[in-house]
Amino acid sequence: MAQILAFQTGADGEEITSRAPSRIGEKLLQSGLITPDHLQIALHEQRRSGTMLGSILVRLGFLKEEKLANILAERTGYKNIDLKKALIDPDLMAMLPKAVAERCRAVPISLLFNQLEIAMADPYDVVAMDELSRYFPRSVDIVPCVAPASDISDIIQHYSGFTTSLDSILQELETGEDSAATTENWQHPIVRLVNTILFDAVKRGASDIHLEPETNFIRMRYRIDGVLQQVRSLHRSHWPELSHRLKIMAGMNIADTRSLQDGRFNMQVGGADIDFRMAVMPTAQGENIVIRVLDHRNALLPLEQLGFHGEALQELLKILDRPEGIVLVTGPTGCGKTTTLYSMLNKISTPEVNIMTLEDPIEYQFNLIRQTSVQEQQGLGFAEGVRGILRQDPNIIFIGEVRDGETAQMALRAAMTGHQVFSTLHCNDALGALPRLIDLGLHPRMLSGNITGVIAQRLVRKLCPHCHVTRLATVDECAILQCDDAQPPIIAEAAGCAHCHHIGYRGRIAISEILRLTPELDELIAIDAPRSAMQKQIAATGFRNMRQDGVAKVLAHTISLAELRRSVDMTRMN
Repeated sequence: MAQILAFQTGADGEEITSRAPSRIGEKLLQSGLITPDHLQIALHEQRRSGTMLGSILVRLGFLKEEKLANILAERTGYKNIDLKKALIDPDLMAMLPKAVAERCRAVPISLLFNQLEIAMADPYDVVAMDELSRYFPRSVDIVPCVAPASDISDIIQHYSGFTTSLDSILQELETGEDSAATTENWQHPIVRLVNTILFDAVKRGASDIHLEPETNFIRMRYRIDGVLQQVRSLHRSHWPELSHRLKIMAGMNIADTRSLQDGRFNMQVGGADIDFRMAVMPTAQGENIVIRVLDHRNALLPLEQLGFHGEALQELLKILDRPEGIVLVTGPTGCGKTTTLYSMLNKISTPEVNIMTLEDPIEYQFNLIRQTSVQEQQGLGFAEGVRGILRQDPNIIFIGEVRDGETAQMALRAAMTGHQVFSTLHCNDALGALPRLIDLGLHPRMLSGNITGVIAQRLVRKLCPHCHVTRLATVDECAILQCDDAQPPIIAEAAGCAHCHHIGYRGRIAISEILRLTPELDELIAIDAPRSAMQKQIAATGFRNMRQDGVAKVLAHTISLAELRRSVDMTRMN
C-alpha cells in the first residue's frame, strides 16, 4: 500500500495514521483547495477504507484530480505530466501488461539514457514501483512522474484498445476496417497516423519532417543529423485527410490550398515538450508540408557538451569574461549557431544581469532572458529592435543575425557603449568575419578593440559508437590528413546497426575554430592588414582552425573522414 496513504498499527492494536496524509492535508488546506471539514471527512473515510487520501477527496468531489497532481508534484519534486497532450511510446506500453498498469495506476512515458519516466497517480507507492521494475531491464532507473488517475486510465484503455503501428493504421485506411471503432477511446485512423508520424520523428531525433506529394504517392522524409532520409511512401489517396488534420493542429485554413501558410502546435512526446513549426507551400504537385521539430531537451546544452576541445573551450571562456564587445558565431544555415549562442548566454546568465534578445523567430524560450521576435511587417527589424533594447537598460544583447549595414552599425554602437553583444554572421571562417563586417560599412579602426571573439563552426555527423569499423588510412587519405603514409593512422568509418537505424551515424558534433582577438590582432585590423598577415599572427598563438579540429576528431574515431570532407573544405590545411 502507498506509503503516503497507509495507516499503521501500533503495539496496542490502535490504528495510527501515517504523518504523510496530515502533511498533504495541511498543504491542501493552506492552498485553500479544501476546507477543514473536507479533510476530517476524508480522513475518517480513509480509516475505514485504507485507500489514498487524495483519491477519497477526489471521489467525494472535494478536490479536482488536476489540483491533486499539482500538489503531489510540488511535494515530491517530480515532473507533472499532462497526458491529454502526450504521445506515449507504444513499444514501452507493450512491455507493461495492461493488468499491471491498471493495478499500479501507472504508464511508461519515455526511456532516455537508461532513465525510464513513468507517470503515476501516487508517486509514493513503493510497492507499485517495485512491481513495475520487474518488467524493464535492471540497468534502467525508474523516475516517477505525476499524472491524474483518470488520465492514466484513459491512456491504458487507449493503447490497449487499438494498434498504433504505422502499417496497421495504413491498412485500416485502405480497407476501411477499424476493429477499434467500438472502443470508448476510439480515435480516427488519420489522427493516429499523424500522432505516429510525429512520435516516430521525435524518437529518431529528426529536426524536420517533409511531406511531399507526388503524382501517385506521398514521399515522407526526415532530416536526421542534417541529412534528409526517406522513411516511407504513402498512397496519394491519404493526402487530403492527412493535410487537413495537420492544418487543423497548426491552426491553418483548411480551405485555402493556394497560399503560403505558417502555423505551430505543441505536444508532449515521450514526456518531453515538443514544439512543431509547420509551413505549407503550394506546388505543381499539391501542397508541400514541412514541419520543424523543436525538442527543448536539445535546446540548451552546456558548453562542455558542444564538442569544443580543451584549449578551445578555455579560449571561449576568456572571450565570455570580457564585459563588453561583440562576439560572433559564423557558419552556414543549420550549423548550430543559435544552439552555441544559447549555451554561451546560459553560461553568463545570472539574476544580476539583464539579457535581451532579438530573434527571427524565437525558437526556444528561457528564464531570465527577455526575448523579442522581429516583425518586419510592423516595422520592428533588427536595427529598430536594437534601438529599443538600448532603452531597456540591458547588460547583454543578443541579435539573431547581422544581415545589413544598419544592424551592424547598431551592434557596434552597443558594444562601444559598454554592452556585450552576441550575434551570428554568414561567412566561411572566423577570419572571414572581419572583411564581411567591413563590407557592411564598418570602418576597420572602429572594429579594432570592439570585436571580442569569433567562433566559426560546422555540424558533422558522429559515428555510431556501436557499429563503426576501423581500418588503416590509404595513401590519399594520409595526404588529406597530412600524415606520413609510411605509418598510416587508424581511422574509422560508418557501418550500420539497429542503434543507428542502419545509417552508421548517430548524433552530431561541432567542428569549430575559436578566434580570440588579441591586442596584436587589433592593431592589424586597424590598418586593414591583409589576411596573410593576420593568419601568421594567429598561428603564432596556437590557433587551431576547423580543418585541424576535424582531423583531430577523425583520428579520435569520433567522425569519419568522409563526413569531414562533406562538411569542411579539406583542400587546404592552413
